[in-house]
Amino acid sequence: MGFISKKYKEAISKYDPTKTYQLDEALEILNQLPKAKFDETVEVAINLGVDPRHSDQMVRGSVTLPNGTGKSVRVLVFAKGEKEKEALEAGADYVGAEDIVEKIQQGWLEFDKAVATPDIMGLVGKLGKILGPRGLMPNPKVGTVTFDVAKAVKELKAGKIEFKVDKAGIIHAPIGKLSFGKDKIKENFIALLDTIIRLKPATSKGIYLKKCAISSTMGPGIKIDPVSLRSMFK
Repeated sequence: MGFISKKYKEAISKYDPTKTYQLDEALEILNQLPKAKFDETVEVAINLGVDPRHSDQMVRGSVTLPNGTGKSVRVLVFAKGEKEKEALEAGADYVGAEDIVEKIQQGWLEFDKAVATPDIMGLVGKLGKILGPRGLMPNPKVGTVTFDVAKAVKELKAGKIEFKVDKAGIIHAPIGKLSFGKDKIKENFIALLDTIIRLKPATSKGIYLKKCAISSTMGPGIKIDPVSLRSMFK
């Protein structure tokens, strides 16, 4: 077993790590645990009853969190002409085409999200091996390949996040900062979970929402009762 810090030991002494809790109980525990010296990100891990090896069971999407993520997002837009101006007016941090592609090929990656107009994706495709593994590639499935660049930029700035089930059938997603407090974190969590449930593949059989846990950046995971969560959306 790896090194366990004194603060981590203190945290797990305040609740039962083997028990599952109601959502409100889990959020109360989360806010009572020892805090780090910075504003920690609150993250959730949701285990779904899908087999990502089958393309028709891949769960992927995006959601605009009602209270944002608490993080300043740097948005890059691949666009030309009128769409370039539209992106800048909407608040994009960087806008360009060939010049930006060349810059990225030379190692520049000072942005958090990327948007592209469909007509320029042939050019952006050259960056697949660079942006893809980093989760920065524009994708029409999550609304980042679009001619409505103003809407895409505003949503990303407002707290839109993307999520994708991993090979183990788990979605990991940030839902805000500890400083948000219980109510705002709960609102963000419900918005995310509602979207995930609506994206349930028709081919997914049995229990869809299997397990769930919430944690802060430096804290332990607190298990949330999946039965109670499923009942919220019936």
